[in-house]
Amino acid sequence: MRPGRSSRPRTRTRPRHADAEDGFVVAVDRGRYTCVLPAAGPDDPTVTAMRARELGRKSVVVGDRVGLVGDTSGSSGALARIVRIEPRRSVLRRTAEDDASTAEGRLERVVVANADQLVIVSALADPPPRTGFIDRCLVAAYDADIEPLLCLTKADLARPEQILGYYTELELPYLLIRPDSPLDALRNLLTSRVSVLVGHSGVGKSTLVNRLVPEAERAVGTVSAIGRGRHTSTSAVALRLPALPGAEQDPGWIVDTPGVRSFGLAHVSAKSLLHGFPDLVDATADCPANCPHTADEADCALDGWVAAGRADPRRLGSYRRLLASRAGETDPRTEPDPRGHPE
Repeated sequence: MRPGRSSRPRTRTRPRHADAEDGFVVAVDRGRYTCVLPAAGPDDPTVTAMRARELGRKSVVVGDRVGLVGDTSGSSGALARIVRIEPRRSVLRRTAEDDASTAEGRLERVVVANADQLVIVSALADPPPRTGFIDRCLVAAYDADIEPLLCLTKADLARPEQILGYYTELELPYLLIRPDSPLDALRNLLTSRVSVLVGHSGVGKSTLVNRLVPEAERAVGTVSAIGRGRHTSTSAVALRLPALPGAEQDPGWIVDTPGVRSFGLAHVSAKSLLHGFPDLVDATADCPANCPHTADEADCALDGWVAAGRADPRRLGSYRRLLASRAGETDPRTEPDPRGHPE
């Protein structure tokens, strides 16, 4: 006879997977995850894995540290399972729009986990720098507790004084990159870190990635093979940096994000938006309680702070445009930035 349900008690006990191997997720493509093992060298095969059902709705993203069981040999046809996601040190998020009342604003996407540094790549000319985009990236970096680094390319075509003057109060670290300039300074800042590269099309980010990782194109092709050879423009890929001659420390990783052209900030509260503008923070101490900091607020202290020369008026304009965009009053895709260029 078939036993009754009462004689088959269910349990929520799950296996501990004490024997799971540590892995680092370097690519995600349609339910398949490319991982590397801690001891794996640059020429060792990667591990293809799927997410275990016991993870439920927990998403796995590039940069995650995970536990792997099953076949982790990386041989052809081998498939492992991700059974555990380690706690994330940082999470870089974005939304399609700023307004949380819209469907796009409510759809929050994790760009990368466990990043240490956000490298904002911007050209000094052709195309001109877009400070509105840089401001958004800074807000996203500070919200995720990730250090920002401004990388200004095409420094042979234009001078950097205007863009650097805009950020002079922030003490924002920056590098100037020319087509023929060595990348030693940038390489040193990337060592032993997981760095995310973001930038608009045409600013030279792909050229920079290929200079940093000469095998980048081959590496991208390899990790994309799990998705029938297609590397979509919306996926992130982590690339291992080559080891420096004579260096024993971890060379680091860069995460290329070809699909991230803008940062919707609906996931960032209006109060936290101000963290991306540290040059304006001190002024808010003189604002009335619950001050919205908008231009029509007569008692907002930000206007007086700027009028006294303590902050660049373009920075205040950028901050208030972000506030208006969150309220759905402007279109973040077409609004001008403080220098007159679209974001």
